[in-house]
Amino acid sequence: MLPSLTVPSVTVNGHKSPASTVSPSPLPPIEKPSIPKSSKTKAEILKDFRAKSGKSHIPEHVLVRDTLYLLQGISGNYVFFEDPDGEEERKVVFRESAKWHISPSTQALVLRLSELGHLYSRVSAFVRESEGQPSIGLIKQSLCHHLQKQLTEYYRMIAVLESQMKTRDDSVAEDDQHISTGLTLRRLEVWTEDWTLRMRMMSVSVEACRNSGGGALVSSIHEYTDNGDPFIRHFTDELLEEASSHTATRLSWPIIQTDIAAIDPFLEFFVAVDPELANQNYSKRSAFDPEDMRERETGAKIWKSKYKFRKDMLPRFVGEEFGRKIFSTGKSLNFIRYSCQDSEWVATRSKLSTTGKVLKYSDIAGLERSIDSAYKVASKRLFDMFFDKFKLMDHLLALKSYLLLGHGDFAEHLMETLSPHLAKPANNLQRHKLTSSLETAIRATNAQFDSVDVLRRLDARMLEFTHGEIGWDVFTLEYKVDSPVDTVLDPEAMRAYLRIFSHLWRMKRVDIALRNSWMKITSESKAFARVPGLAADWHQIRIAMSEMIFFIRQLQSYTHLIVIEGCWKELQEFLTKKEGDLDSLIQAHRAYLERMETRAMLLRSKHGKREQYLTDVKECFDRALNFVEGVVRDSKAQQFRPRLTFLSLRKDSFYNHSLNAAAKLDAERDEYRGVFTREGRTTPIGHHDDGLPRTLRRLREFSTDFSERACRVAIGTQTHEDPKCKVLGQILAFSDYYASKRQRLREEEAAQGQAMSMAPSVITRA
Repeated sequence: MLPSLTVPSVTVNGHKSPASTVSPSPLPPIEKPSIPKSSKTKAEILKDFRAKSGKSHIPEHVLVRDTLYLLQGISGNYVFFEDPDGEEERKVVFRESAKWHISPSTQALVLRLSELGHLYSRVSAFVRESEGQPSIGLIKQSLCHHLQKQLTEYYRMIAVLESQMKTRDDSVAEDDQHISTGLTLRRLEVWTEDWTLRMRMMSVSVEACRNSGGGALVSSIHEYTDNGDPFIRHFTDELLEEASSHTATRLSWPIIQTDIAAIDPFLEFFVAVDPELANQNYSKRSAFDPEDMRERETGAKIWKSKYKFRKDMLPRFVGEEFGRKIFSTGKSLNFIRYSCQDSEWVATRSKLSTTGKVLKYSDIAGLERSIDSAYKVASKRLFDMFFDKFKLMDHLLALKSYLLLGHGDFAEHLMETLSPHLAKPANNLQRHKLTSSLETAIRATNAQFDSVDVLRRLDARMLEFTHGEIGWDVFTLEYKVDSPVDTVLDPEAMRAYLRIFSHLWRMKRVDIALRNSWMKITSESKAFARVPGLAADWHQIRIAMSEMIFFIRQLQSYTHLIVIEGCWKELQEFLTKKEGDLDSLIQAHRAYLERMETRAMLLRSKHGKREQYLTDVKECFDRALNFVEGVVRDSKAQQFRPRLTFLSLRKDSFYNHSLNAAAKLDAERDEYRGVFTREGRTTPIGHHDDGLPRTLRRLREFSTDFSERACRVAIGTQTHEDPKCKVLGQILAFSDYYASKRQRLREEEAAQGQAMSMAPSVITRA
């Protein structure tokens, strides 16, 4: 686990020896002078060599004195440090005098001892450099403080070793070969063995933390706690205990103080504050301006962006899941304090302050218990504030009742009231007329019994429109919310509500148009039966309209009973539990909207085919409205017409033609019987014989196109990715009508293709 540490290399009389690693190893063999073979023993040969050279071994107490200097990073007389290229390239140089010689074995022993002095110099230099920095973080200060304490103990050990040297005057000591001291190089190696391991660990920690700070520094040290060596593991735990003292304290400060900027001036914590939003807090507005979208986004923006989770600064022993729980708890309490204006904040804070005062690295379990307790208290308090004080459930019910058309009587009355206005071009609409119709619909239905606070948030407005659009294309209902409810009902969620409302509003419009048309033609069915030649046409029209009514009614039933009520039940189950934090509440509400939008609009997950079925459903709506306009066109039916259709250019419909024909037949019959009617009775309202075939052809095209698209929706949704959407396909195709129709269409297409392929051969023979 420990990186290799390079110890100083050795140089003897100008000759460099290779650098040693952390694990002490003997020096490379020194070239021995070639000695001619003789009958003398090696001892005799060595004795003769020393006599000729006049050199003897250097006294050990001299080397011990120089070694003690080396342990303090100071050069001695005969052994000293040389720094040619900086401290990282430091080398140990041995200086031999004219009368003394240092043996290779002694050099190797001194070299191993000099490693401790080299490591001491690195650690001491790091402490001095860090103390001189103006913006050193609190965690690095704690690390330097612990290292300084270790160095103080090291100085004490050096003082003890020096006291063991009982030498006399240096000049006498160097000449005397037989001076005996209480300390030798071997004893010195034994005394410093434990400190060598300590210095190695401190040096490794220093190098790992030199360019890091905060939680990243703690994580760098924590990597060595998984070492199998008990000494390394114990020393690392002690180092972490001191270095993470400020980190452990900060873990409780966001919960108790909720002021990150005050306790983290050096940006060492894993929670950071956005400088642009640092001085902005949630503010409850008494009035809401729908034009000021920037203000509308304030609540959600502050909750999402004011505080940031910095994963790189999260200590490794904390864990990401636990760190996010701390982050969420601090955000929740800040929200309660500044947004909810909780008068019982002091009581809540006192409860949190008793969860734990002394937090240490060695007591991770206690730290987790204190954070879990604070998380539960803050989350419970926040949920109570939203549902009791700010009535979040009432707002969700209001959105379900009005924007999701849960109040059926309100939706029908509003549509009947707005129809004359929405049939006009969009640029001719006046907003005060829309709001007046909205108030009329509220007073005339059960919506009048809802809360005043809910009703005053409802508003009718127009979306941005382009040339050629009518009121049906741009009208929408809006529900206004303010802080802090807009944190959950943020602009993104409100846009999803508006998309669903637009879809349901269009569906309701088609349903009412078909219903009114069906009632109209049914009431005059006896009159139409007397007109010869129209019975078959009316029969086909009633069949086509029955199919449209069935499709729209089943689609409405599926959307309201299966999709909206099903998703609402899932949301209610989550809200009843009141588990998690505000982020989980926001995510649950978003999931509720996403499921509802996907299922109601039959959206797919495949790229490029997401709105495949939705496009067919919208086209079915247009074809149904075109068909209704072609069959029954009067002042009331015109209120539901789609924009820019072919039949909108004509003045009459098949229904009016049938009425004219029936009136003409009655007039002729009355004239034959001698019954005189009022003037104008015998004159038909208009002559439509020329345009009748074209009208019937267009009606057949609309009904055929509608049926084909409805068939695609009914068959295609049976293989939809969402199981709820498959239910719609099963409902629409329960009688296998669309399956047989699809098979018939395929056979017709195959026959047409075969006929077209045979056509060139027939022409050739001709």
